[in-house]
Amino acid sequence: MESLFFLRIIWWCCVFILPWSTIEAQIRYTIPEELREGSVVGHIAKDLGLDVSKILDRKLQIASETGKQYFAVDVEKGDLIVNERIDREGLCGYNVPCVLPLQAVLENPLQMHRVEIELQDINDNKPNFKSNERILNIPESINSGAKFLLESAIDSDVQFNSLKSYSLSNNDNFVLNVKTQDAVKIPELILKQPLDREKQAVHKLILTAADGGNPVRTGTCEITVVVLDINDNAPEFEKPFYETVVDENESSHKEIIRVKAIDLDEGLNGDIEYFFADQTSDTALFNINQQTGVITVKGQLDHEKASLHKFDIVAKDKGNPQMEGHCSVKIKVNDVNDNAPDIIITSLSSPIPENSSNDTVVSLISTKDADLGENGKVTLTLAPGTPFRLSLTVSNHYALVTNGSLDRETYSEYKIELKAVDAGSPPLSSEKTVTIGISDVNDNSPMFTEKSYTVYAKENSAHDSVLCSVSAYDPDLGENAKISYSILDSKVQNVPVSSYIYINSENGRIFSMHSFDYEKIKVFQILVQAKDHGSPSLSSNATVHVFISDQNDNAPAVIYPSTSMGSVSHQRMPRSAKAGHLVTKVTAVDADSGHNAWLFYRLAEATDASLFSVNLHTGEVRTKRAVSEHDDSSQRLLIEIKDNGEPLHSTTVTVDILIEEGLHEPISEYSMKTTENNNKKKSGKIALYLIISLGTVSVLSVLTLFTLVVKCVRSSIGSSSCCIRRTNSEYKNPNRNLQIQLNTDGPIKYVEVLGGDMMSQSQSFGSYLSPMSEFSDLTLVKPSSTTNFTDTLNVLDASLPDSAWTFESQQENCRFNAVTRKITMYSVWVLSLVLPCLFKTDSCYDWRDLLPPPT
Repeated sequence: MESLFFLRIIWWCCVFILPWSTIEAQIRYTIPEELREGSVVGHIAKDLGLDVSKILDRKLQIASETGKQYFAVDVEKGDLIVNERIDREGLCGYNVPCVLPLQAVLENPLQMHRVEIELQDINDNKPNFKSNERILNIPESINSGAKFLLESAIDSDVQFNSLKSYSLSNNDNFVLNVKTQDAVKIPELILKQPLDREKQAVHKLILTAADGGNPVRTGTCEITVVVLDINDNAPEFEKPFYETVVDENESSHKEIIRVKAIDLDEGLNGDIEYFFADQTSDTALFNINQQTGVITVKGQLDHEKASLHKFDIVAKDKGNPQMEGHCSVKIKVNDVNDNAPDIIITSLSSPIPENSSNDTVVSLISTKDADLGENGKVTLTLAPGTPFRLSLTVSNHYALVTNGSLDRETYSEYKIELKAVDAGSPPLSSEKTVTIGISDVNDNSPMFTEKSYTVYAKENSAHDSVLCSVSAYDPDLGENAKISYSILDSKVQNVPVSSYIYINSENGRIFSMHSFDYEKIKVFQILVQAKDHGSPSLSSNATVHVFISDQNDNAPAVIYPSTSMGSVSHQRMPRSAKAGHLVTKVTAVDADSGHNAWLFYRLAEATDASLFSVNLHTGEVRTKRAVSEHDDSSQRLLIEIKDNGEPLHSTTVTVDILIEEGLHEPISEYSMKTTENNNKKKSGKIALYLIISLGTVSVLSVLTLFTLVVKCVRSSIGSSSCCIRRTNSEYKNPNRNLQIQLNTDGPIKYVEVLGGDMMSQSQSFGSYLSPMSEFSDLTLVKPSSTTNFTDTLNVLDASLPDSAWTFESQQENCRFNAVTRKITMYSVWVLSLVLPCLFKTDSCYDWRDLLPPPT
């Protein structure tokens, strides 16, 4: 078995050395084996012409085909040093010279240099016998000159340190003869003079094997010679040496060679049996028929493990004493293509950053095939579909490099399929999978789950209440995916937005810092930024639209009659007033909006409740009957104004009415005259104006809608988008808004036309009616002080004069946006004139002092 091991070592060394032999080595060092770790082999940086300071930058590596890193590079000095114990016998066996091929690999740019290390043998092995004892049975009748084959010693060293000589201890009967066969020294014991069993039945001899080292090392074997009587002829083979050739894939039990011996004795003394010699290690591969001497294949032959088998055959007779003869057998094993190529991963860098540039070295790969000739030529290929490629460096050595962009978020790991195919017939192949991980870099910005958020917050809500939560995610890993939230600096009504709200930087929850007042601020925007913790950090923004919903937190305020000069308003009326006479009109406003601002008037207390009444909706105070002579000249009314909110708020106003004799009714007369004349002259005109206005607005609206629909259809085919959208919940583009709103504050009815930015001063046209309904005055004021939009009303309540129409247009680089806006402005202007008349129950107003239409 030991000889088989050394034969295998020799073969492997041949396999490693032969591919390199076709390439002239650039650097060659010669060192003795068994150097201690850290020993300097040579100044490799200088020999490569490389500056020592560039060793780290260019990542100088030493790669070995053996798979073991026997050598390393001292990056500080540029020396090639021994990394672990090197046993020449284990690497090369009996091969001389013993050359260990290496690769010096440099990156940036990629360079390969051939380095050869020649290992010199030292005398670290002494000759050894397989068995330290040998027993020879020699009959006393044997003649002088008889030869007895002894076991050869084995020395793993080579050249001068190998086995050189044998010596035999002093004795009178035997001498030592050493013969050479196939460069192997074989000792023989020769009988110098006949043995006499009666004088000495046992002889003890010491066989010593010495090598040529300095100092000399030796090994010994004790030989015991037992002197036997009778059977004085030993079997003799026809040939002392047999040789044959067999293929390594030879089937079992096939005869490959036959040996034959002859014994001149008769009977049992001449009956011969054949055996393998004691030191034979090939009994697992071959079998010998004891009677016929036929040698057959027993096990699986392998040319790559052992291309040559040598052993001895012993022929023994059955005499007493038993005698034996010897011969040598040599069997050569022919190579066939029975070994698949082997893929060796010399080095592997994993994981690699996802921003690695092209041609970054990921792995060094080599191939080998234990077969010879064409059977040992190997081609390595890479499965397609991955951003990697193979770069051939030297024979059977490859570099796996990047060949495309990497994205960890798409593929965090690649399984590279390598396939090696030899050139044998039929060809054999092998495959190996190399797993390469991709490490993360910060190449993705955080992404919000929504581009914009809409939040509805109630006014007067408690501070530190949660308005909403924003959320972003980052497909990166680790710190690159850790997100912090912050509010970007902006202002609301010239006040930093940070004074209104704050955000939890970890979870994105937005809190109010104090309660909101709808009457001061109705809507504002927050720009939230999500930033990751990568280096450099990346960020993205999202807009949060905060709409403040109104609560009934304001009581009605009386604006007429004014009580600025006292707590009681004083009014006069003639005693001749008839039933239905308008005494005064109470007008109040509520700072709230919507239903919370609807006001109702009620006569709470009166000096004479049968004389006066208050209109529930208009606040007009009229006489219920004619004033009589018996009515008190001083009447006091307590009028209560209530809103429609929850909880309900109310206020009161006290009106003192002085009934005087001889006081005329200018208001009534003027009203009657005006009513009579105007009703006759203008009733037809008003109806005509209303029909024309409504028809014009309808035609303009249909044309505008048709134009926008055509443009949306075109944009869906591929042109630029220019659609006008109507939304119920949010403003898609807050920078372009136009709103017309018909409102009422008790008896005051007004129309607002609003336009412009949500957060800026709005341009509006307000149409206000006189508090005294007897005068049908229509006043347009431009601009109004409205600075904020209320939320768009979704339902048009026809029964109450608090309906709203909202038109929202979004301009996106349209050729006809200017025309569309002008049409819309004209339509709104017409509506601002028509709508007060539509909702006026008593009579329409005189349209005097109208402003020109908006431009």
